[in-house]
Amino acid sequence: MEYFDVGKVVNTHGLKGEVRVISVTTNPEARYFEGAPLTWFGKKGEREQLTVRSHRKHKTFDLLTFEDYYNIGQVEKFVGGTLRVSEEELLELPEDEFYVHELVGCSVVDTDTNEEIGKIKDILSPGANDVWVVQREGKKDLLLPYIESVILDVDIENSVVTVHVLEGLDE
Repeated sequence: MEYFDVGKVVNTHGLKGEVRVISVTTNPEARYFEGAPLTWFGKKGEREQLTVRSHRKHKTFDLLTFEDYYNIGQVEKFVGGTLRVSEEELLELPEDEFYVHELVGCSVVDTDTNEEIGKIKDILSPGANDVWVVQREGKKDLLLPYIESVILDVDIENSVVTVHVLEGLDE
């Protein structure tokens, strides 16, 4: 079964079993609801099924407690580990939103020439817009901003992304 990261446990918080999480999920409220299943993966390959007991925001962190864990001594072992969900626990995304794992490996086709430019290698989130990194053969990577005028169509089923490379992007 494949698992996807939703957050990293960076510390404990207080004495009552709360952990401090830096989330990589775009919707923590929908991910960390009471009763939500999570799987913790430790650095040495250990793994544990957890159920969210509570969630609240604190500064830039998500604070979580888990069922059957009620004090700091019980949750210290989670620090440094990663919280993940299985594929069937992934949230349905709104239209025009995609999971990174769905995009990586997709062929990128130029709408003007109808030729394949390369394949999506990574998604960066530097600021206002995500940037899609396209690996090309014999050339340096092409960086495409995720904006309507550049990314024209995303066909996840056929693993094809149709783009319009604006003047100045390929230099």
